Amino acid sequence: MKSKRFSVEQIVSAIKQHEAGLSIAEIARKMGIAEGTFYAWKKKYAGLESDQVRELKQLREENEKLKRIVADLTLDKVMLQDLNTRKW
Repeated sequence: MKSKRFSVEQIVSAIKQHEAGLSIAEIARKMGIAEGTFYAWKKKYAGLESDQVRELKQLREENEKLKRIVADLTLDKVMLQDLNTRKW
C-alpha cells in the first residue's frame, strides 16, 4: 500500500493558509501537489482541526471493520439456514 506523503497537520495547515487568503496555485506549488489534490483535500477536510481529522479516520476504519464483521456473520447465518432447510 502506498504511504501517505503528507501528514494530517500539513493538509489542515494548507487549507488554513487558503482560508487566510493564499491562492491555491501558490499553495500547490509550495507543496508540490496538483491543484486538484488540494481541492480534494478541501472537500474532505475543510472546517476540521487535525485532531478531528484523526478521529474521523479512526471512526471510518472502525466502521469498515464492523461492516466486514456484519457481512461475515450474515453469510454464516445464510449458510446455516440453508443447511437447516435441506432434507436428508
